[in-house]
Amino acid sequence: MRRLAVEVSAVAARRLRHLRRAPGRFLGITLNPLLSMLVLGILFQKSATVPGGGSYQEYVFAGAVVQAGLAGVGPTAIAVASDVRGGMADRFRSMPIARSAVLLGHTAADFLVGLGGLALLTVFGVLLGWRPHGGVGETLGAFALAAAFGYAMLWVGVVLGLVSRSLETISSITPLVATVLPFLSTAFVAPQNLPGWLRPVAEWNPVSVVAQTCRTLWHSGGGATDFPSAHPVPVLALTLGLTLLLSASFGLRRYRTAV
Repeated sequence: MRRLAVEVSAVAARRLRHLRRAPGRFLGITLNPLLSMLVLGILFQKSATVPGGGSYQEYVFAGAVVQAGLAGVGPTAIAVASDVRGGMADRFRSMPIARSAVLLGHTAADFLVGLGGLALLTVFGVLLGWRPHGGVGETLGAFALAAAFGYAMLWVGVVLGLVSRSLETISSITPLVATVLPFLSTAFVAPQNLPGWLRPVAEWNPVSVVAQTCRTLWHSGGGATDFPSAHPVPVLALTLGLTLLLSASFGLRRYRTAV
């Protein structure tokens, strides 16, 4: 176990060094959520209605936090695909290290970058008027949930990078994931303001459940109006647990057999 931890740390350090030489990747993780929070929060703060009352700027902050978790899918997918496509994975294979250490190292490094992006987004949120109205435990619990969601999405990026391996395809698909999924949820729009045909899709979108649970813990308005947001613990345990379990197991198996 100790040896695996050392190997994972070494791979993660390599990944972080690459990110240091390409700071634009960090900007890419935070840019879309930040723009969503700025544009939507400023343009619609006087016209948008928040269920249960409250500030729309605080409502939209939870959506931006969840969008930040989705934004990590692309960089992870590209990094994994680049290693496989560029032969680095073959070099790792020739070394006396666990193959799982490579993917665990990628996700560990990108998780740390994601935490940095979440911290930066929170700073801007506070500057724009967001405030947590719950206790310290509730506030930290919401951020922990957002971080867990982001980590689960990193493994989705791992799977995408192993399955596709085409950097062009990944670069085309992943921005849509970070943009379309939040707008097919209640991340930025209250459910009663959605078209009737879209409302069930948005209510059962995991993005909606994570965002609404964060709002509940922060006491930021937008009360639960559907089954998933009214029963967040079993829904989140099922959706996030299955996403992490299936993507991680498939990714590790695929890496062992395909590399």
